[in-house]
Amino acid sequence: MKKQIILIFIFLAASLYAQEGFGFGDYESSEEESAGNFGFGDFTNTRTGASSSPVKIGGSVSAGITSYVLEDAAKTSLGDIFSGSLHFSVAGSNADAVINLNLAPVLDGSSSPVTLDEAYIRAYFGSLDITAGLRKMTWGKADSMGPLDVINPLDYSDLSKMDDLLGMKIARPLIHASYNIGSFTKVEAVFVPWFTGYLFDMEKRWKPTAQFTRLIKGVGTYLENPVSVPNPAYMAAVPDILGGIANAGLPGYDYPETSSINYAQAGIRFTTTIGTADVGAQYYYGLLPRPTVVLSGVTDFWANIDWTNPLSPVIGEITPHIAYNRFHQIGIDYAQIIAGFNIRAEVAGNFTNDFSGDDGTVYNPSIAWSLGFDHGLPLGITVNVQATESIRLFHNKIDGNPVFDTEAGTKMTSTRLTFNVSKNFLRDTLETNITGIWGIEDKDFLIMPGIVWTKGDISLELIGGIFGGDKAGELGQYHKNSFIKAGLTYSF
Repeated sequence: MKKQIILIFIFLAASLYAQEGFGFGDYESSEEESAGNFGFGDFTNTRTGASSSPVKIGGSVSAGITSYVLEDAAKTSLGDIFSGSLHFSVAGSNADAVINLNLAPVLDGSSSPVTLDEAYIRAYFGSLDITAGLRKMTWGKADSMGPLDVINPLDYSDLSKMDDLLGMKIARPLIHASYNIGSFTKVEAVFVPWFTGYLFDMEKRWKPTAQFTRLIKGVGTYLENPVSVPNPAYMAAVPDILGGIANAGLPGYDYPETSSINYAQAGIRFTTTIGTADVGAQYYYGLLPRPTVVLSGVTDFWANIDWTNPLSPVIGEITPHIAYNRFHQIGIDYAQIIAGFNIRAEVAGNFTNDFSGDDGTVYNPSIAWSLGFDHGLPLGITVNVQATESIRLFHNKIDGNPVFDTEAGTKMTSTRLTFNVSKNFLRDTLETNITGIWGIEDKDFLIMPGIVWTKGDISLELIGGIFGGDKAGELGQYHKNSFIKAGLTYSF
């Protein structure tokens, strides 16, 4: 919270300093920049003079409910009845600044009803732009969860929002520089001083259990077969050990403190246009946002067992903890319109420190790719399809027991197919769409049909979500969380 307050003070100071150059006209918004900011508040200066309206305020107010249809009515959580957002921007002749806030009721007083979503300053120095603050950014060409989009981790604490990838992104404090070389070439660099991983719901309905189920089964097998004649006191302790691991959940008790310069990350990106194709290349040095889950205390636990005394107590404990792995990423991307198909592709190599593949506390290096397109069909139907896959290297070195290897029990490849089909009616006031995610190896899926009616500043939305497939899959584990969500939104 202190860091967020510091960012706000920086924003206000820069705004006051820039007031001398402010005018009273209209701002211009660039499509590229506003895509990282919900379409509000992220305004690109024209660089030809002062903006005509220095301060802009926008936002939205929503009322809605979410019903989990497979639960008894008495147990169904309706979610937040009210939510909203506020977007403030200030634009000057050589700088602009943005603050975005999220609003949600907190009836039990456990947290603040106002949270900071983004807050940053952007200054222009000819062909050079410099941005500093708390921000969401997108690298790569993919529409959804591409392998090159590595700057912002994702919030998985509510998977009913899987249709809003930008909303799931967690803004990070960063410094970003962009230098334009001519009209079609750009070099970017980013520095992220602190780190946070994916955010999971640790206590409620969206708690991820698939990974810990594998861990508990592996520990059970390991603990129940130590010797031919086990110590009775030790065997009596096994249920408590397994129960402690199960109740710890992910991330467990030992959660690293990542808000320090020791967890800094940095990257550089180059993009240009060759003929009719947009191409890019990037290098990023950071941390994988998905944690590794390992056990501590295994060696000491065995050492403290007195196998000669059947009544000796079991000393010590086996506890789960998490860690984040450093990695280097080298990647390229490509986009081009061919025969009416807007094609996008990415390929990345993610190289951790485990080049032998046998370190169970570190994810193996991997190759990741995505390939997708969108295309307009007859009758005004739009189709968007994307395939994404990660291929683990040195897979044959993985230990089969989750006690010793965080990747045990998982397949060499992880492939997902994402699609969206949409069509508008009634002069574009009524949009119907269906979004789907299919985990091929996990044999699970999420299907989200939706309908949105818009009249001026008001929109009425009805969305459903169906989780299914293998209950051990990352999506299938939420098979009881299928939902229907209805909401009314006023945007201003």
